[in-house]
Amino acid sequence: MKIQINTDRNIDGNERLQGYFDSKITAAFSRFERHITSIIIHLSDENAGKSGPDDKRCALEVRADSINPHTVSASADTLDKAVDGAIAKMKRVLETEFGKLNEVR
Repeated sequence: MKIQINTDRNIDGNERLQGYFDSKITAAFSRFERHITSIIIHLSDENAGKSGPDDKRCALEVRADSINPHTVSASADTLDKAVDGAIAKMKRVLETEFGKLNEVR
């Protein structure tokens, strides 16, 4: 499972941030690991450094071997909460998609 993390110019995509979110994503999707080929994460700060409600955004794209690519997004006041929200949404999508596949087989 390949994980790629992209940030906009308003978020410092340093190694610490990359490592933290990489391990968080790996743990969250370990159940689906054998099916997922890649996960692409886009982190952005909608207000360019100014604080505000729900100004951090995480878009999460998952590509898997037996289903079409899926994308979800979540916004929150911190990157951590935005990533958690996107992870929760994507888990629901993957559980539904892989559940459908198991019913067919």
